[in-house]
Amino acid sequence: MSAPSNNNNSARQLAIRYGFLVLLIALVLFFSVQTDGFASPQSAVFILQSVAITGILALGVTATLVVGGFDLSIGSVATTAMMASAYVMVVMGGDALTATLVCLAIGVLVGLINGVLIVYMRVPDLLATLGMMFLLVGLQRIPTEGRSIATGMTMPDGSAATGTFSPSFLALGRHRFDFILPNLLPVSVVVLIVLAILIWFFLEYTRFGRMMYAVGSNERAAQLAGAPVNRYKIGAYVISGVFASIGGILMAARLGRGDIASGNNLLLDSVAAALIGFAVLGAAKPNAFGTAIGALFVGILLQGLTMMNAPYYTQDFVKGAVLVVALVFTFALSQRSRK
Repeated sequence: MSAPSNNNNSARQLAIRYGFLVLLIALVLFFSVQTDGFASPQSAVFILQSVAITGILALGVTATLVVGGFDLSIGSVATTAMMASAYVMVVMGGDALTATLVCLAIGVLVGLINGVLIVYMRVPDLLATLGMMFLLVGLQRIPTEGRSIATGMTMPDGSAATGTFSPSFLALGRHRFDFILPNLLPVSVVVLIVLAILIWFFLEYTRFGRMMYAVGSNERAAQLAGAPVNRYKIGAYVISGVFASIGGILMAARLGRGDIASGNNLLLDSVAAALIGFAVLGAAKPNAFGTAIGALFVGILLQGLTMMNAPYYTQDFVKGAVLVVALVFTFALSQRSRK
């Protein structure tokens, strides 16, 4: 009787570890057969570009999940950074470096405030970051009375904004590197890959990353072991804020304006990518590699549905269904395998 049981456990472990990757490969093959041009290099790059900003934000969310927290303010941080960069250059006449530094400072400041509220003020992470989200949504609209920022726009005082986006800043969102084909690989994709590798290495192979996992796994035990738990938790929210601001910079550089409504779906898509990452390789925990694969999965799914002319209003339903199935599949099988 033990042999069939062992075989079942082995099959279950294989399903937990590789089931999601098999699903991803099957999805690529299905869309490649069903749609013309899906398997082309241009389509692959378009998918990567479409998920670059979402993936960067999701990597920031992953850092907070690692320490047992959660950041709902990432979408509003990204949009605030986008609006701030546009305001600095278009309204104030600043240069690309100043705009970039202002955006990064916003990310650090918001991360610090979130961390302090959660760690020292004992505000639950969901409530603290939800409050910050609404605060930033309102704050970013005040300087222009709710209008998007573009060259030549009329300001609330009646003056015209005469500044322009710096060409070097716009290159962050529009320049493409030669890769296999000329002008194929966007800067945003390169930034996503670099940040994914950095945060993956940081979390998996450095003492600080391992301590962050220890804090998220058992905060009390980490405290008893002498770990500066509060600093690690605040640091995770700072990482999330900085990654969100980088996403906002790339979004502003791609659009060439401060679009007040462009970040509406960033939060949901980023959270979906981070949570789908739990199912990759059976990790059942937040991890940078899984998050990157989750973002890629969402991009492939949406691109395939778009190329098959699926109605736009079905896409959120499909994303939600995939997320629920992936997590239920992973955690249900994981719990059974422990029994």
